[in-house]
Amino acid sequence: MRHAVLPKTLHVDEPTPHVDWSSGAVALLTEPVAWKANGHPRRAAVSSFGVSGTNAHVIIEEPEEAPGGEPGPGVAPTAVPWLVSARSEPALRAQAARLADFVSAGAAEITDIGYTLVTNRGALSHRAAVVGADLDSLVRSLGELAAGEPGPGVVVGPALGSASGKVAFVFPGQGSQWAGMAAGLLADSPVFAASIDECAAALAPFVDWDLRAALADPAMLDRVDVVQPALFAVMVSLAAVWRHHGVHPDAVVGHSQGEIAAAYVAGALSLEDAARVVALRSKALVALAGAGAMLSVAAPVDDVRSWLDGHDEVAIAAVNGPSSVVVAGATAAVEAFQETLTVRTKRIAVDYASHSPQVEAIAAELATLLAAVRPRQAEVAWYSTVESRWIDGTGADADYWYRNLRNTVWFAPATEALLGEGFRAFVEASAHPVLTTGIQESVDASGATALVTGTLRRDEGGADRLLTSLGAAHVHGIPVDWATVFAPGNPAGSTCPRTPSSAPATGSNPGRRPR
Repeated sequence: MRHAVLPKTLHVDEPTPHVDWSSGAVALLTEPVAWKANGHPRRAAVSSFGVSGTNAHVIIEEPEEAPGGEPGPGVAPTAVPWLVSARSEPALRAQAARLADFVSAGAAEITDIGYTLVTNRGALSHRAAVVGADLDSLVRSLGELAAGEPGPGVVVGPALGSASGKVAFVFPGQGSQWAGMAAGLLADSPVFAASIDECAAALAPFVDWDLRAALADPAMLDRVDVVQPALFAVMVSLAAVWRHHGVHPDAVVGHSQGEIAAAYVAGALSLEDAARVVALRSKALVALAGAGAMLSVAAPVDDVRSWLDGHDEVAIAAVNGPSSVVVAGATAAVEAFQETLTVRTKRIAVDYASHSPQVEAIAAELATLLAAVRPRQAEVAWYSTVESRWIDGTGADADYWYRNLRNTVWFAPATEALLGEGFRAFVEASAHPVLTTGIQESVDASGATALVTGTLRRDEGGADRLLTSLGAAHVHGIPVDWATVFAPGNPAGSTCPRTPSSAPATGSNPGRRPR
């Protein structure tokens, strides 16, 4: 359509003799034909008749021309990344200063500058990324970088002397939600919006509410049967955005309900089965509302275990880090246990006790509701926080998702295992970081150097926060396909058509320890 040419039909030497081609106005294109304007919108039908019986037929129509017959100016960018690098820290600051002086000296198109920086400059060992929506904010951030005092729009990475290591995508349970989460990406990122709509369609048979409406409604997000499916949709859609921009997981790990998202991203569950698990299981949890409580305790798990002696109605629900434990149980019992503690504690905003004996009350119901789930071999390595080992995904049936809700979440041991196997980047795909503190504690305890980053933040759900997170990955040595950022319709909002490069998936042996 762009070149005004009708291509010839593939794999045809001559028209079939079984059709009378002399009658009617239909001709088989055996050679390319110029597609001339005729005063009406030009339309064409494209068909594919597969041997397998899978057929496709699509009708395309030429768009209206912009005034003057030239391409329109496009959409003003909501945010643009500028990348700077050098061979030393002083040189990095000097490079930032020179760039700030250059762009301040005359008119500059911030998107074109950003595109030039990612395509025509090498990425050296000392890196920084600045993100802004206009020239003034970008120049201001460059000035902060040049002064060695980076502000919120600047990400600076460590000196890169070796490979960045393997990448793990991390999916949390509840706690990352906020009304309006990811609304910016819904408007700015076609990849994110399309994934949200796919999730909405998958959830539709199991829920009676609208996903997009729920993301913006604080009252709806207070319901466990809404917030868990909504968070699932946001997490897997953010994972799709990371992948679109060239950052692929070598492994996935999930915390509590986050394992449903991890299983889907790994390929162990279809989208339909993942939607079934998260929607029907969260509905079943409504029966437990009002009877339980969960409490975060800032202490090692061995200490918490000893303090629980005599508190039989309270169980260790999750171990998130070396000094980060969650307990759960009957409300009065949790409150009584909290009163005995002298360490820092925090009540979690739920009124039921996941990962405690209270869940046993809905065991039979879950077995029936989830009986139709058909797990399959994972395509990306999956470390189970239920079983504390690598699993291949084929056992993620109804019983697994009951145990995922009933048993302790061994998240810290999972982080430690991944660190021991060379993972040096942990990307939390969520609307607000929930697990990064516990992960960083485990990283520090191991003596390793690793990137621990979220994706979005509370009240920061648009392109600027996403690009800052991508910048954090870049400056830590993780390859990012920046061409996708500058392609039309992506968060940088480029005004020029540019072809995104193809970034291969990093892939791991399905369900096995990644090499």
